[in-house]
Amino acid sequence: MSPSPLSPIGALRHSGSLFAMALDVVRTIPRRPFQAREFIQQAWFVASVTILPTALVSIPFGAVIALQIGSLTRQLGAQSFSGAASVLAVLREASPIVTALLIAGAGGTAICADLGARKIRDEIDAMQVLGIDPIHRLVVPRVLASMVVAVLLNGLVSVVGVAGGYFFNVVLQNGTPGAYLASFTTLAQLSDLWAAEIKALVFGAISAIVASYKGLTAKGGPKGVGDAVNQSVVITFMLLFVTNFVMTAVYFQVVPQRG
Repeated sequence: MSPSPLSPIGALRHSGSLFAMALDVVRTIPRRPFQAREFIQQAWFVASVTILPTALVSIPFGAVIALQIGSLTRQLGAQSFSGAASVLAVLREASPIVTALLIAGAGGTAICADLGARKIRDEIDAMQVLGIDPIHRLVVPRVLASMVVAVLLNGLVSVVGVAGGYFFNVVLQNGTPGAYLASFTTLAQLSDLWAAEIKALVFGAISAIVASYKGLTAKGGPKGVGDAVNQSVVITFMLLFVTNFVMTAVYFQVVPQRG
């Protein structure tokens, strides 16, 4: 009898299996032939289900950041730095986090449900009997598609978030448009953008790998697929926040910050 996933032994075993699958994905990426058609289909699908929600979510994120920072800078008498602080907050933290949450919540759940349905219909077992590696045929294209879409969505969130912050700061808080735009490069730098893109790339990979793992290990019929989808979202969110903390700490140690 296998240990329960809620027990320490079961959790440790599932963690090891997830890590082993991640290594298999990395090892399988260079293998040929590359599944270009599957990659394009999955990239288009993930993008189609995440672009609009991501744009809509990034607007209130940018607005909240602009309102909070605008109020703080007004109290400190440093209104000229409101644009720089808003851009820094959106670029460094808000855009990768929003991208990761939408990729995991919309794209990851779809990936998990698709692979889980294939698993309970014994399609995955049939592929293995025919000598087809499910990791190479199904998982790798989905992981690469999620990574590419996450990088592109991160740029979209950055633009929409900064534009929303500009609107709310200038219109609602009577900020100065010239000062807001002129202070963009005061604190932010190009390395912040590259760090955010790398974060989005890693977050997209984590979301797709966790969703694929839970889908390929689903069992118990449709109820098992639904449970796997819920578990994949929770596990992905936990890993994303931990990974974000680690990457942010490393970035501050490696890249010198502007004063």
